[in-house]
Amino acid sequence: MSTTDTTALVCLPFAGAGASFFRPWAAHAGTELSIVPLQLPGRERLIDETPYDNVAEATDGLLVQTRKLLGERRRVALFGHSLGAVLAFELARKLVAEQGIDVVRLFASGSPEPADQRQRRATGLSDEDFLTRVEEFAGYRHAALEDPEMREMILPTLRADVAMHENYQPLADTPLDVPITALRGLDDTLVTTEEAAGWGKATSREFDLVELPGGHMYLTAIAPELLGRIRTAVR
Repeated sequence: MSTTDTTALVCLPFAGAGASFFRPWAAHAGTELSIVPLQLPGRERLIDETPYDNVAEATDGLLVQTRKLLGERRRVALFGHSLGAVLAFELARKLVAEQGIDVVRLFASGSPEPADQRQRRATGLSDEDFLTRVEEFAGYRHAALEDPEMREMILPTLRADVAMHENYQPLADTPLDVPITALRGLDDTLVTTEEAAGWGKATSREFDLVELPGGHMYLTAIAPELLGRIRTAVR
């Protein structure tokens, strides 16, 4: 199967994460998918760049990056987890308007529907309280945050990501003209089945909800099964 025949799976990270999280997925993508991880500034190879603090600015930058990375590929699906889900949603709107791009599906993972904002916030808290709240939201704490030097390096980007997510409002009030699959871990205590099902209101096309084994960060443990579900959905 040639590169132009595959579906490019554009992947958007959760708060604090970088493109490297998705690179191992290539081993499970098969010949039908090609993994296209997007990199947000303020981490990994873009560590010296100022992180985005609002979704509108972020999706403008991500659109430019997506155009470059797609090359000749024209069939596109998007996957985003938590913060990445709303970034993928807004990026999907922009890609639908791109001439020659066929956006076949959005996979919104670990997130309530776009208009449903979290009531408890982390923005504005002291460093320790902020990290405790983020750990509560994410369901885990990255080991790097225990190292003082690494914490100093990571915190500004993590704060910017969390503020971007917590201050997000949908950039348009019309449903997305793309099918949506919402995904959540069966044991996720942060996003309920009902909240994930709310993504059905965000599309004018078909919608389905998939629940997979695990908690909020289910995707760290079951990449092969998840990629299998995605392949089936875009086939």
